[in-house]
Amino acid sequence: MISDNDVLKLIMGFKVKHLRSKKGISYQLLSKETGLSVSYLNDIEKGKKYPKPDKIRALATAFEVSYDDLVGTKADKKLQPVIELLNSGFFKYFPAEEFGFNMEKLIDFFSNAPDRISAFISTMLKMVRSYQIEKEHFYRVALRSFQDMHDNYFHEIETAASDFRKGLNFGNDIPLLEELVIVLSRDYAITVDEEALSSNEKLSAFRSYFSVERHTLYLNKELSIPQKRFMVAKELGFQVLQLKERSFETRLNKEASFEKLLNNFKASYFGAALLMDAEVLVEDVKELALKTQWDQALIRNLLEKYQVTPETLLQRLTNILPKYFGIDNLFFIRLDGHRGLIDYQITKELHLSGLHQPYQNQITEHLCHRWVSISSIKSLSDRKSYFIDAQVSEYWQTDNAYFCISIAEPSRFDNSNGSSVTLGLSLNESLRGAFNFIKDPELRRRTVHTTCEQCSISDCEHRVAPPSLIEKANQEIELEEELKKL
Repeated sequence: MISDNDVLKLIMGFKVKHLRSKKGISYQLLSKETGLSVSYLNDIEKGKKYPKPDKIRALATAFEVSYDDLVGTKADKKLQPVIELLNSGFFKYFPAEEFGFNMEKLIDFFSNAPDRISAFISTMLKMVRSYQIEKEHFYRVALRSFQDMHDNYFHEIETAASDFRKGLNFGNDIPLLEELVIVLSRDYAITVDEEALSSNEKLSAFRSYFSVERHTLYLNKELSIPQKRFMVAKELGFQVLQLKERSFETRLNKEASFEKLLNNFKASYFGAALLMDAEVLVEDVKELALKTQWDQALIRNLLEKYQVTPETLLQRLTNILPKYFGIDNLFFIRLDGHRGLIDYQITKELHLSGLHQPYQNQITEHLCHRWVSISSIKSLSDRKSYFIDAQVSEYWQTDNAYFCISIAEPSRFDNSNGSSVTLGLSLNESLRGAFNFIKDPELRRRTVHTTCEQCSISDCEHRVAPPSLIEKANQEIELEEELKKL
């Protein structure tokens, strides 16, 4: 992360490098005209140093520009988009180092072809404004890209969780909620309060809140035992990994930085690894893979053994499958149902080894109701339990197919709504070789699409909206044909 002062240095460096290149002035010549050493000029361009006023005046004279042109955040039309991006705060929070590049390389990249880069950045900024994309969206996309880059497996966190388990002598046992609460209190002087949130009408919808001043983790007593276990394990993750920059609520607020989002992910990862030891889970998955028939009990047994939420289980599998089974072509989504179980929204997603379908979007189209993610929510009969289902989803008029496991459960805070989490595994030879039950002839297969508006499947009994985009495309084709007849 870079500071405001660093941003100013970067903007100055970018301007100096651009003006020097534009005028074709070498370091040696600029040094002679300004009295500044070559090494000092090099440090300015790399954003390492910000020159003092007298040196800025010398540079302005050499470049035949005003003092204000160099120190201000304004530039000519070709440079302004890059300046706006540097000054926007994006790179202030974006963890460039996590993606393997530094700001010096970025300045070089911007400076080598400022016209083209500026045009591209200008286009992106206009798209962001037009579609009302906020910085939080960028952070979440960046986090998903970061996970994809590492196949969603982080050895350092796995080791930290494993060492922590060994230090507490948990072995292969599943730590109970009471045991985790004791550890949190004994080793970190943090108490757990399950009454305050629930008794406050305005805060009753909050799942958790951590108060630094009171050294208290507040949990909503309406949460299930698996949810409470995860919240406590996640808090242990914050403490063990010493993650200072963090959010104190369950959901990150709009002021969240990328570092907060990343640390929230790391703490969650630690919590899941603590509750579900990798070595033990791998053996369980190997045993499951030998089954020749699909049965929802295969997943239900894992939920009952580890006493975790469906989301924790399926997300944990996205850590294990790529690392230990070579299954990295997968996606995970969480989907919430609203307004009479017609409209649904993807509220969390992860894609490894490519951009899979389904995916989150900001458009007002209706997601395909042939998805097992939606049909599992509709199948909820007992509002106090969850529903497990699976199917092979074959995408209409493509070669894409996924084996999808979905677990739906009712909302604990609003009985009119439900949610589901889905793990989708690309149906390829690696998957068929790893899991015997994929060959089960009784496994349901269903043709699916992305949204109703984009779908041309005729007489679809699950359709909730007309195929408007298909109809529009057909109209365009008809108009083209009529024009050709003139």
